[in-house]
Amino acid sequence: MTGVTLQGAIKKYGETQVIHGIDLEIEDGEFCVFVGPSGCGKSTLLRMIAGLEETTDGQINIGQRDVTHMDPAKRGVAMVFQTYALYPHMTVAENMGFGLRMNGHPKAEIEEKVQKASSILKLDQYLKRKPKALSGGQRQRVAIGRAIVRGPEVFLFDEPLSNLDAELRVDMRVEIARLHQEIGATMIYVTHDQVEAMTMADKIVVLRDGRVEQVGAPLDLYRDPDNRFVAGFIGSPSMNFLVCDVLDGKLVHPAFSTPQDSPIALPAGLSKVTVGARPEHIELDHKSDALTIDLTEALGGVSYCYLAAQDGTRLIVEERGDSRSSEGETVGLSIPTKRLYLFDPDTGLRLR
Repeated sequence: MTGVTLQGAIKKYGETQVIHGIDLEIEDGEFCVFVGPSGCGKSTLLRMIAGLEETTDGQINIGQRDVTHMDPAKRGVAMVFQTYALYPHMTVAENMGFGLRMNGHPKAEIEEKVQKASSILKLDQYLKRKPKALSGGQRQRVAIGRAIVRGPEVFLFDEPLSNLDAELRVDMRVEIARLHQEIGATMIYVTHDQVEAMTMADKIVVLRDGRVEQVGAPLDLYRDPDNRFVAGFIGSPSMNFLVCDVLDGKLVHPAFSTPQDSPIALPAGLSKVTVGARPEHIELDHKSDALTIDLTEALGGVSYCYLAAQDGTRLIVEERGDSRSSEGETVGLSIPTKRLYLFDPDTGLRLR
């Protein structure tokens, strides 16, 4: 197995540039997830690594090899797509071994590798079935098995779970994470679902408009975002944001209060600052009437209160325990200063 390195990777379609000089190092055996909103360039970047999109400028290395302009078949990668792309007239075993058969591998070798992959993916009892007799999750496992039998240096996944229902998505997340632990291969996984990214990744690459916003371990990005975009994208429900006035070095906003015994370090010269707080770090202050609870979602062990401020700002607060708030109540917010994230209201960069 081996790692992947990108140096100044650029992709243009004519005069339109969609990937802007990305530098990235993915370690050997690492599970790296590209995440970001639709149109951010994550699938394009994955396809550049696979060789399905030509790199306009920069360099892509797989291990010690420069594969920037190498034929996709020679890069040592295997790709699993959003669609299963299985041959309907072939059995599971034939689908999994098709690539090896086309490359002239001996029948005994193909059978051995298919059997090994099917054992890993728990497909033994389905080897003689055709795709129409399988569930969506089983078909996706066959597609993954087809990649495994090739013995690639790097596995590439392009939103492989997006066609599955919610329960199967959870099951397949576990399957892929278990597969990574078992075979230890380098894996690069594309998704727009930050929950998938948080639960599966060793390393997350957050992309926006063809640029890397931040790279790090899931909890590092959650606890220590570099900017407002990452803070708002990583976490479900997402972080709340309020634009506060700064008076005499203190934050002022009618909707929330902070303990006065915990001073906040603010850069000099700021008259306004964007304050971020995660839903689980906020307590409702029932002595205030700055906000109205528009909606509550009771999910059993946790409830989410959706609040509306007078200026139109929308907020979400998490509640636990036996006492829960009700729709129509008026409340304020109490947020410990150590739980606040401060951002420049113009640039969105974190104020540290």
